[in-house]
Amino acid sequence: MAASWSLGSALRGMFSRAKIDEETWTDLEDALISADFGPDLTDQLVDELREKVAKYRTDDPADLQRMLRETIEERLARLDPTLALSNRPAVVLVVGVNGVGKTTTIGKFAKFLRNYDRSVVVGAADTFRAAAVEQLATWAERAGAEVVRPQQDGQDPASVAFQTVEKAQREGIEMVLIDTAGRLQTKSGLMDELAKVRRVIEKLAPIAEVLLVLDATTGQNGLAQAEAFIEHAGVTGLVLTKLDGSAKGGFVLAVQEKTGIPIKLIGQGEGIGDLTGFTPHVFAQQLVG
Repeated sequence: MAASWSLGSALRGMFSRAKIDEETWTDLEDALISADFGPDLTDQLVDELREKVAKYRTDDPADLQRMLRETIEERLARLDPTLALSNRPAVVLVVGVNGVGKTTTIGKFAKFLRNYDRSVVVGAADTFRAAAVEQLATWAERAGAEVVRPQQDGQDPASVAFQTVEKAQREGIEMVLIDTAGRLQTKSGLMDELAKVRRVIEKLAPIAEVLLVLDATTGQNGLAQAEAFIEHAGVTGLVLTKLDGSAKGGFVLAVQEKTGIPIKLIGQGEGIGDLTGFTPHVFAQQLVG
């Protein structure tokens, strides 16, 4: 979690002081804003921590550090990060705007599942971008997953999704990951297209998860771009990518609080093994120190 925890180094300097004073609170507020917690959440956290410090009558910065870590962990743990993958096959739709790392995330997720000895098939249903199909196939093969490609250019995404689930049922494949379009070149609405993909899949099997991929480096802007997916796509979990190269660790809590949707996976690097399940305790520990 290297560089994204510049918040940690800012806090270490602050918490190594002799005592908590007004300067501590100002510096804490600045550090949280810089880490992309957002102004509202920063105010809430600082108010909550001031109350706790007063309640326990402490002026020890080490206590404040522990309280901050516990407060962030408690808030993150309000939503369950567990992936609901007990169905067979477990069908996962992966959605998000183009450019957030959706295709590579699917490859990494396939690898993550293969590490648990699950069989995986990936459906290249973003048929509007030929490059996406090729990129997805490359990542899926690296992950040791099978891939279902469109049989001709511009094939209906819903039919690719249908063929993928059908293959999983026929061959006893446990996990189905479906890539979807982030943008359309046609006049039909993106959400209509997604709804159609869902309807077609659900004729064969229930959808276990709809995972929305967000780029942590774009922070609040990325969330604004993805709001249509949250509103219309039935999103059940968030995947945050590119957490390694940013100082935006606070976005993790901010996005969960804002959307009411749990973070289920986080990507922290470029490698195929750099996607992990989300654990509030571990994350708060690494963020705050």
